[in-house]
Amino acid sequence: MFIDEVIVELYAGDGGNGCMAFRREKYVEMGGPYGGNGGRGSNIIFKVDEGLNTLVDLRYHRIIKGKKGENGLGKGKHGKKAMDIYVKVPVGTVLTDVETGFVIADLVNKEEEVVVAYGGRGGRGNMAFATRNNPAPSICENGEPGEYRKVKVELKLLADVGLVGMPSVGKSTFISQISKAKPKIADYPFTTLKPNLGVVKTKDDRSYVVADLPGLIKGASLGEGLGDQFLRHIERTRVIAHIVDMACFERRDAYDDYITIKEELKNFNPKILEKPEIIIANKMDVSGSKENLEAFQKKVNSKVYPISAFKNEGIDVVLIEIADMLDKIPKKSLYDEDKVESHVLYKFQREKPFTITKDNDVWVIKGKEVEKILKMTRFNSDEAVLRFTNKLRRLGIDDELSRLGANEGDYVRILDYEFEYKK
Repeated sequence: MFIDEVIVELYAGDGGNGCMAFRREKYVEMGGPYGGNGGRGSNIIFKVDEGLNTLVDLRYHRIIKGKKGENGLGKGKHGKKAMDIYVKVPVGTVLTDVETGFVIADLVNKEEEVVVAYGGRGGRGNMAFATRNNPAPSICENGEPGEYRKVKVELKLLADVGLVGMPSVGKSTFISQISKAKPKIADYPFTTLKPNLGVVKTKDDRSYVVADLPGLIKGASLGEGLGDQFLRHIERTRVIAHIVDMACFERRDAYDDYITIKEELKNFNPKILEKPEIIIANKMDVSGSKENLEAFQKKVNSKVYPISAFKNEGIDVVLIEIADMLDKIPKKSLYDEDKVESHVLYKFQREKPFTITKDNDVWVIKGKEVEKILKMTRFNSDEAVLRFTNKLRRLGIDDELSRLGANEGDYVRILDYEFEYKK
């Protein structure tokens, strides 16, 4: 089964909890804090596997969860970090953050990998909080929550040339003649139900990869036929090979078919039409095809290459011409830098990292930073509570509550926890 788009939810592993312990040994005075740190949670890493050619495994594994790091222990023992989770994907996989729309990574190299969701760091044990002024702290942290991401995983085939055209124009026959690809060939439309890749070697020992894409029809960019499922694979190609049926199958007009496909490519992504194109007139062995080619040639401004894929005639000339075109076209990144997450410039804005609303008589505080502080606080001592309130005060929450008219004794809620507000 060929699957080329899946949306997955990633839950990186939480960090292990820090430990609060004190050294208690005979003949050792003032042993002090002895609690170790927790281990880091699992990262979720996507890695290229050249043996894969589809995303079918992810179709049945749409929620991926990392493991929690080990908790810290007494005697200063730190918790072990959790093993990272590797997700194997084919070459040409594009990862996009669903929330922001930015491209996380475009995996096009052998064994390339990228960390998509980071595991939380381990919470600190009370050894880590010891200072000269507080040599025996009764504080430790819970592990940091792992990162959550919703990611669109797309496969965009890594091919130099994309074969496009109406159904039954002979694309599958053409690729079977020029490579060792074995697509299904029959005398009815839509015999190709998945893209086929073939490696071509010309007579002068140049090689490149050709993708045979399922037949497009009018309305393909809007979901008609099969084209909308596979148009994304054309985006990565450097040359568009447009195959036209000069036998005028089912009394179709060759030029009308050509214009229809061009319109569908434009509607899907206008940048596709900027790619160099070669027009291939197929089925020249059929009677009447020469007259149809003459009429077609008068309506287009580009050179047309006549072939018979069935009889393997005229193909070598086309392959050499495509190789010459590819030699002049540099390989470019599929995405502009402003669409790639690692190149996005985040400008500093003076905005509060939290929001405060009132739900009946309760003040509700929301914000990633506030919620993270709450989750990492272990309320097992007065010292831990004081540290928590000081962190919220430094964020400006007390001042904002006061400005909004909160009174002492009012209840404040963060996530599922409620606290009493004190000025």
